[in-house]
Amino acid sequence: MRKNIVAGNWKMNNDLSESKKLVKGIKKAIKKKELKNTRVIVSPTYVSLNAVVKKAKKSAIEVAAQNMHQADSGAYTGEISADMLKSVGVKIVILGHSERREYFGETDALLAEKVDQALKNKLEIIFCFGEKLEDRKNDNHFKVVESQIKNALFHLEAKPWKNIVLAYEPVWAIGTGETASPEQAQEMHAFIRNLVTNKYDAKVADNVSILYGGSVKPANAKEIFSKQDVDGGLIGGAALKTEDFVALIDAI
Repeated sequence: MRKNIVAGNWKMNNDLSESKKLVKGIKKAIKKKELKNTRVIVSPTYVSLNAVVKKAKKSAIEVAAQNMHQADSGAYTGEISADMLKSVGVKIVILGHSERREYFGETDALLAEKVDQALKNKLEIIFCFGEKLEDRKNDNHFKVVESQIKNALFHLEAKPWKNIVLAYEPVWAIGTGETASPEQAQEMHAFIRNLVTNKYDAKVADNVSILYGGSVKPANAKEIFSKQDVDGGLIGGAALKTEDFVALIDAI
């Protein structure tokens, strides 16, 4: 059975001290909560990963990296390998975020390599995708999402899908204050689940968690999370404040 997930992507925010303080606050706030079928994930910057893993021990909090390189090792200055992530206790990695695609030129082909590398190293993947505003306006949003998923993930057999979480993030709603309506989110999530069903089968599709990301906040989270095919959120800004992030956990 698929899990509900509230995952906080801290992006390029929070130094080491701030990261420790934030995870400590979240840990304390959820200590006595009954997280039935719900996972809580935080994703700090590389320099804080080890410290946050240590701070999150003996709690329900899991820690993800925001990216990783597709090679085992080598002359790739500034990059981080899957093995390095594992060495500091990280078991999850975010791949394909729109900011990686837009600002760093990551393509579907490159992301397919990263997916293979992560799975080879037994890392769980939160795989991101989503359309831009012009795609939505031109009614190409389904085609764009289908292409991003197929090109990066549909070369896989069914078995590795137990280690994949999907995250639909309409680019036009990330950090803009705009949010897809709950109905728009459900429509896309149902489309995504149907894609997986058609490629594999209903069992694979029913077991994959599909998250929504795009200006989710305490005020709108409950309505979005209540939709049948929305299994939680990949959260940006609201993940940087303990009270807001915990409110999202409560909302699910």
